Amino acid sequence: MAKAAGRILRPLAALLVLAGAAQAAGDFGRAERNFLTEDMMPAIGDGRAWLAGEPTASFNLTDQEEEMRDRIWRYLVAPHAYDWFGDLMVELQRSRIVPISRKPWPVDQYYEWLHQTRFASSRVRYTRVAEDVLADIGMMADAFRSICAVIDVDRQRHLAVTEIAGLEPGMSGNTALRRAENEALVDWFVRAVNHRYASYSYGLDHLLVETPHEEAIDVNRLLSDLGVWVDAASRGDFCSGIGGGHGDGAVTIRSRVLSSAPDEGSYRK
Repeated sequence: MAKAAGRILRPLAALLVLAGAAQAAGDFGRAERNFLTEDMMPAIGDGRAWLAGEPTASFNLTDQEEEMRDRIWRYLVAPHAYDWFGDLMVELQRSRIVPISRKPWPVDQYYEWLHQTRFASSRVRYTRVAEDVLADIGMMADAFRSICAVIDVDRQRHLAVTEIAGLEPGMSGNTALRRAENEALVDWFVRAVNHRYASYSYGLDHLLVETPHEEAIDVNRLLSDLGVWVDAASRGDFCSGIGGGHGDGAVTIRSRVLSSAPDEGSYRK
């Protein structure tokens, strides 16, 4: 039954997403909130998820959960790179019209976009990578804080449902289901930032061979800073402020050596 429903709903949902893609962007790059993006598509997705037996809570979202979903969204898509990160599929997964995929993402698509795009100078490709990495770093602290806030909301729900007498069994069930939903989204975020980091690293490695320039030094340094956040996310360390100290010497990406000119020597991370 669930498979049959999915075959019916997914083509319809894809058309809805394409229709919504032409709309103005709202906060964090998400499609502007409207009936299509916030009501119709989630209703289709919740129906599919329920039929498939996936965690589907009936609780309203808290402000913290709404914010976390918006901030995580920024790392799930890359509109600046013309869908190298699968924007359409992300929207289908965000609205649960298709399940969140755990299939590994290819890491070469960002480099392929850089390679195929015409720039005024070969050095500008390094500038573009640096800007993209810096943008990811700049939003990371807020993303961590929003995830930490939701972790606390789930903790408070658990305490309330265990300490308040006389609650219906459905309250306990919905508490567990919402926590599972939140954890699935955080896991998606962790996999997404690891993939973005791997894609930037792959891109830098290949640019060093294709068009070696000393600008790679700054990109390498920024990747080290991003790596601190990615490592913290992979540990589930969202509440300690670990990512606040950029450039603390944490080694995440493998060493790179570049000899740009005799007077510049070589550098190694």
